[in-house]
Formats: sequence, C-alpha cells, structure tokens
Amino acid sequence: MPKTLSIIIIVLIIFSAGGYFLYMKYYKTQTATSPSLSRSPLSSEKWHEGGVAIAGKYADADLVELGNGKWRMYYSVEPEVPGNKLELYSGTSTDGITWSQEEGVRKEFATFPSVIKLADGKYRLYFQNAGVIKSALSADGLSWTDEEGVRIVMIKERYSQEVPNDSTQILYFAVSKDGLTWEKKNLAADSRNETFQGLIDGAELVKWDNDQIRLYFWSYKGVYHLVFENGIFSQEPDFDFTNNKNPNLKLAPNPPGDPTLSKIQGKWFMYYGQHEKGIYYATLEDK
Repeated sequence: MPKTLSIIIIVLIIFSAGGYFLYMKYYKTQTATSPSLSRSPLSSEKWHEGGVAIAGKYADADLVELGNGKWRMYYSVEPEVPGNKLELYSGTSTDGITWSQEEGVRKEFATFPSVIKLADGKYRLYFQNAGVIKSALSADGLSWTDEEGVRIVMIKERYSQEVPNDSTQILYFAVSKDGLTWEKKNLAADSRNETFQGLIDGAELVKWDNDQIRLYFWSYKGVYHLVFENGIFSQEPDFDFTNNKNPNLKLAPNPPGDPTLSKIQGKWFMYYGQHEKGIYYATLEDK
C-alpha cells in the first residue's frame, strides 16, 4: 500500500468455505449480480519483466521507504511450507533490484503484511492472524509490539456460482482517520464476471503520478488496476502485466500474484509473487 494513503484500506470479501485472502474481509449480504465485464483494455503503460528479487518460498511483499535512498521489503513465508510459523521477514535495497535479507524474523503468525510510516516516524504493520486483522507498532521497523484489539474481523460465506476456483472474491474498501477504527464503505471491484471468473486478490492502493490513486490486484491472467476518483473506483479494469508466455491461455497455472508497487530512483517497480519460486519484479518502461 502507498505509505501516504493510510486512511484507505481495501477489504476483500471471500464467498467460500475456505480461501486465500489479503488485507481485510467482512461479510455483506448481496444477492444481485454485477454487470458482466467482457473485456479488459490493455494499459498504455508497458511493464518490462525483470528477475527475482527474493528467491525462495515467499510471497505477499510490501515496501516502505526508509529515507536516504533506502527501501525495506517485508515478505511472508508461504503458508504451504511444512512446519512454518507464518514468519515475516525483511530485506533492504537501494536500487529496487538487489535485496539483502536482514537477520532474524520480524514477526511470527503474521501474514499479508502492509506497513505504513506514521507522522511521528514510527511504523504501523497490519497483518492477518487467526481470522482477524491486527496491527503492531515499531520504532525501527524491525521489532514490533502488537496494538490492543483487532482492526476488522474476517468472515467467510459460500457463494454459489460456477467458477474455476473454489471461492468467489469481492473487494470493498474502508477508511479510517486514526488507522485503528475503520469505517466500511462501498464496492471497489467485483469478480463475478467473465473477466475475473470469481478471482481477484492482492489488493494494493498506489498513489500514482499526478496524484492519481489506483487499485492494483491480480487474477488468472495477471495484474490489473482501477482508478479511484470522486469516492468510487472505475468499473472498467486496465490490464497491466503478465509473465505468461501463452497469451491464449485463459487460466495461467502460476500468474503474477499479490502485486506491490513503488517508485524507486524515479522508476516504477512492480513486485509480485511466483508460487514456490519467490518474489519477482517488473519495471515500467520509459515512454
């Protein structure tokens, strides 16, 4: 998430008996179906596939700028790794390409990290734990102390629809004035259409050039974005990026997942997970 947009967070609703999810969820009764999105226009921006940033069975990266040209990436062990404690790790970089893992574990039983830098210089970490979203504070971004209470309780419900995956996901958003108490708002993105076929995940809010606010997320074919303006998100998604070499493949076996974006040394970087391989990156080509 962008570190200057701490008052907005994406809420991912999962209609499912199980599921893999990010950020915050809540259940909302909704019986009407959304209009079908039959096409996804290509973005005019061209992303260039880079290489691996963090190799290994890691996922769900998030970045925070430390100052003096230095960045820190937080990332979690994949839940499928045997014997794991859902450890959260970190690494640093000055160019966005070469990352050095920092010693130790930042936190255990903390998945899907989202870190923001506060006005007082401290850091706040949002993370998933045992069916709820919690938060923690840190003075240095390394050692964390849990804050009292929970931010949002997550609820899952089965939604009957014929889709390739076993869950149907919907993105709503919530806002907060203090980062602790959140007010649920409106629909951000709906997956119940031909474009997404029930799958949208990895919500990432980005403050783009010219102060445009974008919502990035991934689905079967790759990474998309919507634009937030006048209190609502655009309804027509732009398709941004995939590393799938077969453009005719409708359901890619390992699409780029959970995108996180930051502008480093004047260049936009997109980091994304590749199951059992690590966290990779792409860069926005110069126009």
